[in-house]
Parts: sequence; structure tokens; C-alpha cells
Amino acid sequence: MKKTYKVEVDCANCAAKMEEAVKATAGVKDATLSFMTLKLKVEFEDGADVDVVMQEAVKNCKKVEDDCEIFL
Repeated sequence: MKKTYKVEVDCANCAAKMEEAVKATAGVKDATLSFMTLKLKVEFEDGADVDVVMQEAVKNCKKVEDDCEIFL
């Protein structure tokens, strides 16, 4: 399953850090964050609980960029 989320991030370097944090989250198969469009595209592993995975992804992003936002 793939979903797209709106994000708020201040710079391209921060967006790259957020993308890596989301990719490292359990249940995420792949993720791409575009700083230009401020959109995060996430592909989830089969059987993953999307809501739980995204809550964990937000926590991981806050560790690397505390003022970022992912609108779930």
C-alpha cells in the first residue's frame, strides 16, 4: 500500500534527514520526501498497520528534526 502525506519542513537537508528516518521505521518498505512539493510518499510493507507505522515515523522524524510536521 502507498500513501502520500503533506509535510512541513524548513530546508532540503532536513527533508533528506526526515526521509531517511521514515525509511528506517519498521513497516515502511520505501519512502520519498520531496522538499519542492512538501509531500512524503510512503510505501508500506504488506500487513503493516499504517496508523501505527506513521505514528512511529513521526517520532523518528522528530528525533532528527524537532520542528518538522507530517500531517496524518
